[in-house]
Amino acid sequence: QSAQQVQTQATEAMAEPAYTVPASRQRTAAETEEYQRVSSNVGKGLAVIQEELHRMRIATKAQVESIAIQKEVKDMMKKRVDLLEEIPKMPDFLVALRPHTVWEKTPVKLFCTVEGNPRPIVKWYKGGVPVDPLSAPGKYKIESKYGVHSLIISRCVVSDTAEYSAVATNQHGTATSKAMVTVKRPSGAGESCQLGLVPHLTEIHPSKLEVTLLERFPVSFGVEGSSISLTCSMVVVPDLPNVPPLAQWYRDDTLLKPSNLVEMSVGGGAASLTLPQLAKDDEGLYTLRIFTKDGTAEHSAYLFVSDAPAAVKGAPGAPMSVKAYDVNSDYVLVAWKPPNTVNEAPITGYFVDRSVTGTDSWVQCNPAPVKVCKFPVSGLGVGHSYYFRVRAVNSAGISRPSRKSSKVTAIDAAESQRLQVIKIEGKYDIVIKDDDLEGYVTLPGEPTDVHASEILKSYVVLSWKPPSPRGRAPLWYVIEKVPGTGAWQRINTAVKLHSPRYPVFDLQDGQKYQFRVFSVNMYGSSEASAPSEPIQKVDEDGVPSAPGKIVATRNTKSSVFVQWEAPQHLKNLLGYYIDGRVVGAKEWFPCNHKPFRHNRFVVHGLIPGESYVFRVQAVNIFGLSEESQESSPIAVEPALATPSAPYGITMLSCDGSSMTLAWKKPKHSGGSKVNAYYIDKRDADTLVWKEVNLAAVTERICTVDNLTEGTFYEFRIQAANLAGVGLPSAPSMPLKCEAWTMEEPGPAYDLGFREVRGQSLVLLWKAPVYTGASAVTGYFVDMAKKGSSEFVTLNGDPVSHRYLQVTGLEEGSSYVFRVRAVNSEGVGKTSELSEPVCAKALPGTTEIVAGVDEETGDVFLSFEACEICETSKFEWSKNYKPIGDCPRATITAKGRTSRLTFTNPDKDDLGRYSVVVTDTDGVSSSYTLTEDALNTMLELSYAIRHPVVPLKHNLNYEILEKGHVRFWLQAVKLSPSVSYRFIVNDKAVTSGEGQKISHDVASGVIQMTVDHFTRANEGTYTVQINDGKAKTQSSLVLVGDAAFRQTQNERFSHLVSTAGPHFSEYLDFTVTEDCTVMLTCKVANVKKDTAFHWYKEDDEIVPETAPNVMSGSCALPLPLFSRKDQGVYKAVLSDDKGKDTSVFDISGKVFDDIINAIARNAGASASELVMQCTPEGIRLQCYMNYYTEEMKTVWKHKESKIASSEKMRIGGTAEMAWMQICDPSDKEKGHYAIEISDGVTTHTRTFDLSGQGMTLPPRLNIPDVCFAPDRGRVVGGLPDVVTIMEEKSLSLTCTVWGEPTPEVTWFKNEQEVASNEHTRVTFDGGKFASLVINKVTTDDSGKYSINVRNKYGGEFVEITVSVYRHGEPIPEPKLGQPRTAAAAAAAAPQAQPVPPKSPAPAKTPTPSKPQTPAQSAKSPTPAPSPGTKSPTPPRSVKSPTPPRFMKSPTPPRK
Repeated sequence: QSAQQVQTQATEAMAEPAYTVPASRQRTAAETEEYQRVSSNVGKGLAVIQEELHRMRIATKAQVESIAIQKEVKDMMKKRVDLLEEIPKMPDFLVALRPHTVWEKTPVKLFCTVEGNPRPIVKWYKGGVPVDPLSAPGKYKIESKYGVHSLIISRCVVSDTAEYSAVATNQHGTATSKAMVTVKRPSGAGESCQLGLVPHLTEIHPSKLEVTLLERFPVSFGVEGSSISLTCSMVVVPDLPNVPPLAQWYRDDTLLKPSNLVEMSVGGGAASLTLPQLAKDDEGLYTLRIFTKDGTAEHSAYLFVSDAPAAVKGAPGAPMSVKAYDVNSDYVLVAWKPPNTVNEAPITGYFVDRSVTGTDSWVQCNPAPVKVCKFPVSGLGVGHSYYFRVRAVNSAGISRPSRKSSKVTAIDAAESQRLQVIKIEGKYDIVIKDDDLEGYVTLPGEPTDVHASEILKSYVVLSWKPPSPRGRAPLWYVIEKVPGTGAWQRINTAVKLHSPRYPVFDLQDGQKYQFRVFSVNMYGSSEASAPSEPIQKVDEDGVPSAPGKIVATRNTKSSVFVQWEAPQHLKNLLGYYIDGRVVGAKEWFPCNHKPFRHNRFVVHGLIPGESYVFRVQAVNIFGLSEESQESSPIAVEPALATPSAPYGITMLSCDGSSMTLAWKKPKHSGGSKVNAYYIDKRDADTLVWKEVNLAAVTERICTVDNLTEGTFYEFRIQAANLAGVGLPSAPSMPLKCEAWTMEEPGPAYDLGFREVRGQSLVLLWKAPVYTGASAVTGYFVDMAKKGSSEFVTLNGDPVSHRYLQVTGLEEGSSYVFRVRAVNSEGVGKTSELSEPVCAKALPGTTEIVAGVDEETGDVFLSFEACEICETSKFEWSKNYKPIGDCPRATITAKGRTSRLTFTNPDKDDLGRYSVVVTDTDGVSSSYTLTEDALNTMLELSYAIRHPVVPLKHNLNYEILEKGHVRFWLQAVKLSPSVSYRFIVNDKAVTSGEGQKISHDVASGVIQMTVDHFTRANEGTYTVQINDGKAKTQSSLVLVGDAAFRQTQNERFSHLVSTAGPHFSEYLDFTVTEDCTVMLTCKVANVKKDTAFHWYKEDDEIVPETAPNVMSGSCALPLPLFSRKDQGVYKAVLSDDKGKDTSVFDISGKVFDDIINAIARNAGASASELVMQCTPEGIRLQCYMNYYTEEMKTVWKHKESKIASSEKMRIGGTAEMAWMQICDPSDKEKGHYAIEISDGVTTHTRTFDLSGQGMTLPPRLNIPDVCFAPDRGRVVGGLPDVVTIMEEKSLSLTCTVWGEPTPEVTWFKNEQEVASNEHTRVTFDGGKFASLVINKVTTDDSGKYSINVRNKYGGEFVEITVSVYRHGEPIPEPKLGQPRTAAAAAAAAPQAQPVPPKSPAPAKTPTPSKPQTPAQSAKSPTPAPSPGTKSPTPPRSVKSPTPPRFMKSPTPPRK
């Protein structure tokens, strides 16, 4: 009714009211009649219009009402649906699984339909075990579309027989549907058939297979002569071994076919193409095209083939693409493409070679190089087959030959044109030769259409049509030419031409020629052909013009896209060559090695982050054009784009109302750093996504709040960079919001790799967010090969740190890893699997290098990255913890190199340092800084910061003729900017009258010559040198009558007379079996009264046995040789006829050689180690002929070197080497050894202190006294040596310990010391023992010792005391004088030394009572007379004389 009312109201509203004519508008009867006549016609039209309008209004109203009603119904239906959806419902299978029985190697599909609210999640199980499609790629495929859930098993095997189940779950419950799948094997295939006869299988065409490409071949690089394989792995469904996919390979859109140069294979889940013998002809874009049921699957990548090394340096590369054209019976045209010349000399020509099929010999076709990339070869044998090759020539030599052409057979191309095929009755073919139609012909007809088919600067190729009729007799041709208006001349006088082609080479420039041809056979010659048009050689078109503007743009992180404008003059363009150069370098390199047809090219194989410029050359048969202009420099960076989608979303923790998620970064950053992530969520039963965060998340971890407990959620993530927000990730698996309550920790996450090498890598991870009931104490790491489910735990015990170095990998194999955290409650959840990682180092991988800056002396670690990009950063860490801003080190980066410089390196800086380059494919390295390496670098650093000018010879002097004295020294090296000065008696001297100072940079000699040396010139001479930052000085004391007298004597005589005695062999050394060092020499031209004297440092040595010069040789024994015997030894031979001197400097290398010789004899005589118990503990002893501490001996315990310490004391006597183990314990058990090295051989003696096989007490099987913990001993305080001046007081005090309190006894020279007024002995508190000597004298020098002992044992400590007089140095023991303790300690007045009596010291250094040395008439240093100023400066004045421990290189002659 409401609708009818509305319609009635609408009708009334649209009704027209009656029209009344106003009085002012009244008409006459005639006007009224006329009006009525017109209005009746008009009214009829208006009525029609009004009726139509009314109808349209009614229809419009009805349509509006219908739309309103439909909308109302739709809204009501939606509300009903919403009400239905709000009703919770547990999962229910509408269509359940059904069982299947299938044949082996056939697919099977299980499907079901399930409903529920919220929408259920379906998981598949096989025999109760979850089905994981990733465990066997390509075997399982799980789909869920439009409410239908399916599991597809692509290629069944018998082991797939099992009960499969689909489990649907939502928050209201679980439903399960099960079905049995039985896989049968046909009879005769290994087991009986249980289903009867095998049904006939429908034939499957390869194009009906479902093929998915997996790993694809990348851009590849090869070298001429090597081989390469391009392989694509794939998944084929169904995978039938007898029906492989149909695969085709293309090179630059040309279909390849199998040959001896191309090998193809398809099957086993891969398609491969192998090129066993690469040549530049193989360069190009390779495409694999596989036909599938959905069309084709394709993949393309470029293969670059570079030149093999040239046989001659500088020779060009080999030509390529050699082909034969216009093949005739004795003629062929060979063409090729020129090679690229980048840094080589330009090509001057080419040689063409031919070889008859079946032979290995090659014949050169052209005597001189041809400059054009084509050459007509004539003189071939009819019916013979040939190969051709080309070699390029330049000023440096001839290139390698090109790849040979395809086989070419010399046949008459016109022969096939003389055959006619006639069909009879439409089904029989009859072949008739033109010879049969011509009849019997003897003389042939003349050739026709003589013309030049090719005109070049070097040759002209003539062509003509064969005669008709021709005749059956063999035919050949004769050619004649005429220059201008002259007479005809025959060209081919010695060669019969069988082909209608002939190259003419000997034509003159600028001359026009005409040619005519005769046909000749056995019956005679034809008439001449019509002459050709005038022909003359023309200038060649030449190379193309240079290409136009070249532009390089970013492409990928290792490639650049280059495009350019085509040349204005193409001139039969063959292609382009592109060259590149690193910015700042001089050498260009070729980017392609085969002419590229298009004017755009992608240059691959560039160093990421490096900057390059490019140029292009056009190519035709005449060669290469001029280079184009260089492009602008461009850095190799990926083109800017949005990042790819993140992946690997995993849940790290859940508390019932929030979830913590983590994910993996995008595989492609889009050429810009990923700086933001955006997370979306949705209920698993809805399709609408909701944003989680409006503000960007910068880390790859996020906690999502406000979730409903018990609900399943899905998440997706988008990454963003400068280019924008990328595509969202695939939805995560449905994750249930359920609080974690387990006591074990949650999963570790963010597994990553560093330092990936061929056999090792470093795995890093982050700690679990959920720790469980207690803190995480360690981690287990599992590893498996890619595609395998057999994981191996790498560490037996949990590691506490979050990294692990994995070793023992197979190079080229791929692995996956997982991590399990451990706490006190057990092992927690397994982390997500890592990405597969291939054990293979990146090309160009370098390692961290430790070094010392040559300028500043800073210790640093440096790393040069093999690839880098614009956004890359160097991130350094120590023990895989970021270093950041640390005062101990500074980090700098320049280009591809980063340096970590230590501020003040010490032991705290030891550890493992690593560096990773961000935004790369894992460029990283590590370096372990050890104590030995640090000490070595610190020594070098000190030498750089405190440089010393190394001297080859210290300051020395020599007396020249006329009494001139030359002071000189020699440096190892001097720079031209060296500065120096001479100082004489504290005064700097310069070159002038009386002395001349000079130096020679080449030899390093600095010298000063004194013309007249007098007593006033005596004193201390010093040279101070400054060479850059390096400094040094050397001094010499020249005092005494000897030097002055010698300078006077040199005015009148020579040092050595040639007729006098002399040395036939100069001083050298030998070592006897008992390790005595002998200085030996041989003399000649001597007589009985010839004097022979030995000197050390110009002090005469008087041996026990006088030298016998008449024997022809003399020797000086040096027993018990040690460092004290270093010095300059001199042998002087003299008589009335003259004098000769031999000098032998025992220092440096000579000293080391002597010690090595002693060690050689001592090591050979060394006994095995023996053990002796002492009051201090255990002493291991090795007896030998002689031992000195200068010998290279090393003590080891369990293969570890032992350093001398309070616990392990190392020492020795002349007869043995020993090592004292104080307070031994169980730690000292083990194998001990002493190694004696003579520079060549190492002599080893050992002792096993483990106690096995010994019959001693139980503790280590060593006497108990060795382990007495409470024995008496000296804790500390006593020195080894004391040097003290006369009249001073000496106090020797030490701390002793023992339980019970030990007894203390002091000894001097093995005699007990009694306490008196001069020597006071005290022992306070059972702890402090002292020996005080008041106002010491030289008689107090000697060897003192203290013996501390109780009932458990004790210790004996020795101290050497030396007393010297005021102003006098400590005297050295004289050679030939026994070195007793008293003699070594008692200092006699320097002016009255004991004259040496014997060169051999006593064997046993038994202490004896000190004696006052006797007076000597001979003084090594004359005492200054009263009133004479001493040349030695006073103490208050700084003397240039070096410290006491430095010796003058050449002491004054005494």
